[in-house]
Amino acid sequence: MRRPARLALTGILAMGALVSCAEEPGTTGSGGGSSVGKVAFLMPDLASTRYEQYDAPLFKKRMGALCQECKVIYQNADSDASLQQQQANSAMAQGAKVIVLDPVDSDSASTIVQMAHSQGVKVIAYDRPVTKKPADFYVSFDNEAIGESIGRSLVGYLEKTGAKGGLLQVNGSPTDAAAGLIKKGIHKAVDDSGFDLLAEYDTPDWSPEKAQQWVSGQIAQYPGRIAGVVAANDGTGGGTIAAFKGAEVKVPPVTGNDAELAAVQRVVSGDQYNTISKPIKTVAEAAAEAAHQLMEGETPKADSTLFDTPSQLFEPTVVTRENLKEVVFGPDGVLKAEDVCTRVYADDCRRLGIE
Repeated sequence: MRRPARLALTGILAMGALVSCAEEPGTTGSGGGSSVGKVAFLMPDLASTRYEQYDAPLFKKRMGALCQECKVIYQNADSDASLQQQQANSAMAQGAKVIVLDPVDSDSASTIVQMAHSQGVKVIAYDRPVTKKPADFYVSFDNEAIGESIGRSLVGYLEKTGAKGGLLQVNGSPTDAAAGLIKKGIHKAVDDSGFDLLAEYDTPDWSPEKAQQWVSGQIAQYPGRIAGVVAANDGTGGGTIAAFKGAEVKVPPVTGNDAELAAVQRVVSGDQYNTISKPIKTVAEAAAEAAHQLMEGETPKADSTLFDTPSQLFEPTVVTRENLKEVVFGPDGVLKAEDVCTRVYADDCRRLGIE
């Protein structure tokens, strides 16, 4: 059974160096414990801007509240699986007792898990699963539900508006098992939708530029026949939209996922049909709590099992112009109107009642 979560938004601006590394005491909080230790927080890429702005700071803050004297080693592999292996080895050499790992490559990350276990180090898979060697715990969103949600949202809109034509499907990285789950969910939504799937593409490294190049080719191959595009995240969605604008063709409804700042602005303007608001705060805090429990010799509570790993999965929320104000700027939102409603988007924000 999936665990419900508070809404949180991942509208984000990239920050920091291309490969980030920090070892620092956690922020002191009222719930601080007395245990001392090190935990590594290893993120996969900078193509998705959420990791630098939200995941890492939120994880560090919660770890500090749980364990005042614990230290967090943060690194980002910038889409390099070999570099991530080196970062994991470095973290263990520095004394990390738990590794929270969002793998660049879900298959090859099994090497990291095997090496960690041989040294008595626990591993929590975060966001993306490790597929060939079970981690000790897995904390994530329900990625298959994400794919199905954005797909059904798009299909429903196309049916409502009487759209004609077929669909393009822009998937995530072929080395990311979470992308595979999103892809599976999308197919559940579109395969029997009545809209032909014209073509689909697995986007290497989730690259917006590669998504744009591929979609540009499909625009030329299927002129006037593309009714909508199911893109697996906001980066590939942004690349898709750029392809249509570059071809000087009307942009059809395009999906997304992650609710990055630029994507929220595209939803405001109508360039992007939907995105997914993920409970980043909830998931980052859950990972910190699981890490602390493992450091204390306790077993985190799972609500499901995925890839033979005890798992805790959280529910996302689809965001369109209809509920954007409530989700983005509600009590659990993290963006402010001034973040989104810059001069370019001010008029559209006012039309949506966002001020």
